[in-house]
Amino acid sequence: MHSRERHTDAELDEHLATPLATQQRLVHPKGRMSAVETNQNQDQDQNNPQHFSMALKSFLMKSSTKTNTNLYDHLTQVLLKIMDERPPDAVDVFEDISREVKRAQFESKQSTLRDMSEDDPAVTLAEQQRSLFIFPEEQDQEDELLEPALPNLTQMAHYLEQIGVGPGRGELQRVFLALRQLVKNNTLPRCRFWGKILGMESNYIIAEVEYREGEEEEDERSEEEEEEQEQSKGEAYGERDEEKEETEIDIPQSTYKPPPVVPVEAPGTGTNKCVYYVSKEPGFPWTKLPSVTPAQITCARQIRKFFTGRLDAPIMSYPPFPGNEANYLRAQIARISAGTQVSPLGFYHFKEEEGFEEDELPQDSYEVNPEFEGISAAKLSKSLSLWVHHTQHILEQGRCTWVNLTIKAEELNDEEEKVEEPEETAPEPGPPLLTTLAQDAELFHTPPWTLKISSSLTPEHAVAYVRSNLWPGAYAYAFGKKFENIYIGWGLKYTGGGYSPPVPHPPQREYPSGPEITEALDPSVEKEQELQDELVVKEAVKEEMEDETDEEEDDD
Repeated sequence: MHSRERHTDAELDEHLATPLATQQRLVHPKGRMSAVETNQNQDQDQNNPQHFSMALKSFLMKSSTKTNTNLYDHLTQVLLKIMDERPPDAVDVFEDISREVKRAQFESKQSTLRDMSEDDPAVTLAEQQRSLFIFPEEQDQEDELLEPALPNLTQMAHYLEQIGVGPGRGELQRVFLALRQLVKNNTLPRCRFWGKILGMESNYIIAEVEYREGEEEEDERSEEEEEEQEQSKGEAYGERDEEKEETEIDIPQSTYKPPPVVPVEAPGTGTNKCVYYVSKEPGFPWTKLPSVTPAQITCARQIRKFFTGRLDAPIMSYPPFPGNEANYLRAQIARISAGTQVSPLGFYHFKEEEGFEEDELPQDSYEVNPEFEGISAAKLSKSLSLWVHHTQHILEQGRCTWVNLTIKAEELNDEEEKVEEPEETAPEPGPPLLTTLAQDAELFHTPPWTLKISSSLTPEHAVAYVRSNLWPGAYAYAFGKKFENIYIGWGLKYTGGGYSPPVPHPPQREYPSGPEITEALDPSVEKEQELQDELVVKEAVKEEMEDETDEEEDDD
């Protein structure tokens, strides 16, 4: 008996060690045996140990109809887990291990975390900005030379935090590194962070650069190319007109002459006093904006468009804008600068030039006043008379300096027949430089400026600032002898409150019902027949009376 049991255990161990695929081949071909076959084979199993072990193994490998697993595989995994972990008192934790093995089979092995896409915008931006933080040791001396041309954005970030404005220290630090690259690559004399204009797809970071001689050559070349294109077009149209005159009948020509074009201000003066570069993000390439024309400024005042973030995007508007988004952006920058660039009273003063009297000094001839000692924040936050404009006002012509267009009209009339002499136009006056903010006019019953102070509890350490209500997003702050202007917004001017449609009138009351408006009921058949009979009788009586009158007239 004992030898038989030992032999059976050894055979079971041998079968447990066989692979699963081999074990499945040893299963009964039919998969299941009936009860009769089982009873018949019990006696044979007792005499044949190998057949008994195979029958036992086939029973253990029966798959469950619910979970599609079998006891043989489950026991194998449980025993392997026990042998790997070797827990103390394995008999006591056998059920827990069995439960863990079952649970592990039904847990999803697929990770719920999404794979990071290769073209992640954050990674792309970080790789683009990596060059901002790499500087060779040899450039230390060059950086010292660039310091006077760059603004102290770290100090600027501190003051902007005090007044609750600005993109933040981190972004301003990246902007500073980008400005340093711009100054170094283009050898610019002075650069300033003008601000940030928001767009639908991307934003514009704007740098204001002082004009330097020689930059007008590129603009002149572009203007000459445009003139050549216009001349070639005119010659082509002239040839077409000659061909038409030979083949067609003479048609009356229009005598309308367009008004003379307002000339563009020279680089370094007026609206083109400074040069502007834009970039989508710090680390991205800088793009120089073209010079602005009076026609573009005049049209920009009549339209209202959001920026897309693409400089080559067309401007679909009425009236048609003469240019693309780069020209529209440049026009809006000129308008915002002319209306919001302010400074404390006394920081600038007019230059004293020989040969000019005080009244004849050029409008843009001002310089920093070395004797300026600063104004306290408490005073700056209470009076608009202590803030002045230091950028020229843009006239209705789209220029900062008025130009007489009648002279050009006279020149054109001299070449052709003079029909009417043009009326002389008076020069358009504009507010002079260093005019106080108290003289600015209201718009839509809204004051143009709002004065604030960063802290009323400690005014001796506070920062005074002024906010523009006509150009939302424009700020100027002052602390001691320092001040700065910044604009962060959509680049659109305030146009008053939103339109609200009028309340409709109350509905009218129903008309009072009465017999004069009440519809009568339809008569019955009997009443209708009676009415017809009465009408027949009346007509008969009327005919008799007419006959009698005719007979009387005949007798007479």
